[in-house]
Order: sequence, then structure tokens, then C-alpha cells
Amino acid sequence: LACLARQLTPPTGLVTALPVCDGLDLNAPADFVVGGHDLHPVDFREAALGLNERSGMFTARQIEVCSPDLLAWSANVRVAPGSRPEAPRAAIERIQSDLKAFRIAHRLDQIVVVNVASTEPPFELGADHERLSALAAALDRASSPALPASGMYAYAALDLGLPYVNFTPSLGASCSALDELARARGVPYGGKDGKTGETLLKTVLAPAFAARNLRVLSWIGHNILGGGDGRTLNDPANKASKVKSKDGSLAAILGYKPQSLVSIEYVESLDDWKTAWDHIHFEGFLGTKMALQFTWQGCDSMLAAPLVIDLARLALLSQRRGEVGAMAHLACFFKSPTGTAEHDFFKQWAAFEEYARG
Repeated sequence: LACLARQLTPPTGLVTALPVCDGLDLNAPADFVVGGHDLHPVDFREAALGLNERSGMFTARQIEVCSPDLLAWSANVRVAPGSRPEAPRAAIERIQSDLKAFRIAHRLDQIVVVNVASTEPPFELGADHERLSALAAALDRASSPALPASGMYAYAALDLGLPYVNFTPSLGASCSALDELARARGVPYGGKDGKTGETLLKTVLAPAFAARNLRVLSWIGHNILGGGDGRTLNDPANKASKVKSKDGSLAAILGYKPQSLVSIEYVESLDDWKTAWDHIHFEGFLGTKMALQFTWQGCDSMLAAPLVIDLARLALLSQRRGEVGAMAHLACFFKSPTGTAEHDFFKQWAAFEEYARG
């Protein structure tokens, strides 16, 4: 954001910089103030220096020129609730208190809450998550894990009338009760799990096999990555959420489920870079078996960051337009899109173009 505001970089990677979005009344990069919650105190400048040293992600000049913003935004980050036992309701109220204070301190017109936290283990939904009244009652029970952290942030944001975007595979706002809350407060939300690499390629290539009537027999994908995301996904419970999200699109696009496997392994030395190798075994005319293989190598943060900015801009626009509930038109940004069962990237993109031009 700081580089874009100072015109130190072209907007390569931002969907909202494409001509299709020219007619949209989007916030400029310089309009934004950054704040949030993290598990520990944050120094964005030191983080940028570390990423530059380990992964070559920035230039020294970019960090130097943007340091005033990085330092100012670091001061806006608070340590997340959850460091002491408390009822979910109390944690939500503390999140909301910080959001209100942030808005007042910076005289903000709008706030958008984006979840870019580490992936949570799968969370099982029950009767408490079907209706808002039941969830509200469950939040007052100290002994009940009514929502994971991502769900509590979603509740806190939506209850305050703030748009919420879930860029992770975690629960976020993905339950009937939170959809009811969003509609009751008249606020949009979107998610989940940003589609940045291997799954983007899956949702682009699978429609081609379907359109040419080539039967996919198996689709095997091996992923290696480092950094904080890699460390988190090294835990089998956290990995389960990611694997489910990455493996969910094929059957929806093809109309049948081929044999598939998604593996994710942590390789510390890669730091913020990731590699995916995919092997697609398919059957053609007269039963002839053939294969396609691809290798995807990318810098995780550089793939994700522009999409986070896009989603923040588009969610704020949706709120100004008076749109309510799941932002299905943003499906092309997500592995597990909310508000639609469509996974074909080209159909998702057509829906976004229709929205942008409409």
C-alpha cells in the first residue's frame, strides 16, 4: 500500500488495476490506514527488512521511503484477545472496542476487517451455528468453544456493521448464523481461502479438460513451502483445513471425482517461496492415456498481497453500494468461494466482469 501510494511500483498483480475496474469507485492506496491484531507486537519495518534479507522481496529504497508508514501502522497493531481464559462474548467485545477506538483515532469513514491469520484446524459446526439466536446464547457460555478465533473476528466485524473478508481456509463467517448476522446488520462479507497458486491453475486447467471431453483419471499435487504459513501447515490439524480447501474444486468443475491427492510439506529454507508440482493423468480418444505436468513457483506474499488489497477495496465498495450478505461476485479470488458453488475460474471471472461493468 505504501509503495503504491508513493508510486514506487506499478500495480502489477492487482485485479482492481485492470481496465474492467476503471468504472468502479474504488479507494486509492493512499486512502488506507492499517491496523489490526496479532499474537505479538508487530514492527512492519523490521518484518520487511527480514523478508528482504531472506526472500529478496523488496528493495532497500522501497523500505526506506515507506518506513514512516510502516512504523505508524505498526503502532496500530494490538495484541490479540485470547491470552487469558474468557467467554467468547468477552473476547468479541474487546475486539470491537479496539475497532471502535481505531476508527475514532484515525477519523475513518469505513473499516474492512480481513483475516490473514494462520490457518486454523477444521471446526465442526452444530446446532448453535444454524441460527443467530442460538449462536448468541452460546457465546455467553465460558466453557463452550462456540467459535474459533476467525469466527469471533467475523462476528465482531459484522455485528459492528463492518465488511469482513476471510483470506484463509478457517471458518470465518461460513455458517448460517453469521450469514444471518450479516443480513441483519446490512453488511457484505466474502471468502474463503485466497486462490493464489496451484489451485488457481487447477480451476483454469480443469475446465479445458471438461470442454474437450478428456477424462481426468487422477490429479496429484505436491506442495512445498517455507515461512510462517509453512510452519503452521506442518501441524496435521491445521494442514487438514488447507488440504480440504485445495482439493475441493475438481469434482465441481469436472462433474465427477477423479483420484486426487494434495500434499503440503514444510521446507524451512524456502522461507516465503513455494513450489507445486502437479501430475494430471487423463484419458483421450480410444482410451489412450496421456499426462500433463506443471511446476508452479511463486513468492507467497507477493501473490497474496495484491489480492488482499483488491478484496479490501471491493468489500468497501460493496458496502457503499448497499450490498448485503455473501459477495458471490468475488468467487474468482477464493478456493472455497462463499455464496456460490461455482469453481470454474472462467465462469467466476465472467461473473466478476458482469458485476464490474453492471
